[in-house]
Amino acid sequence: QVQLVESGGGLVQAGGSLRLSCAASGSIFSINAMGWYRQTPGKQRELVAAISSGGSTNYADSVKGRFTISRDNAKNTVYLQMNSLKPEDTAVYYCNAGIIGQGYRYLEVWGQGTLVTVSS
Repeated sequence: QVQLVESGGGLVQAGGSLRLSCAASGSIFSINAMGWYRQTPGKQRELVAAISSGGSTNYADSVKGRFTISRDNAKNTVYLQMNSLKPEDTAVYYCNAGIIGQGYRYLEVWGQGTLVTVSS
């Protein structure tokens, strides 16, 4: 069984910073792309940032220049450094990963979500 566990959410004032972490555990052979998504009530989940196994990154236009995604392959962990936070960044943030698990089966795995609240 494979799972993703997120941490680092919380309450921050506008202009502040937070760092989210997401660690994968279980029967893992390898991890392909990893990413962060976010969702607010009544809206679809949207991609915030993604990083390939080789380190290539892409970002939503709304976070470019403010957020940085990175990963530590030795720790099966992905990070999201969020700077210059705005109230509109308030959302539940979800970690996502494409994992090759036991028996070389491909699994798309989601974390449980972590709430980020940015006050004005």
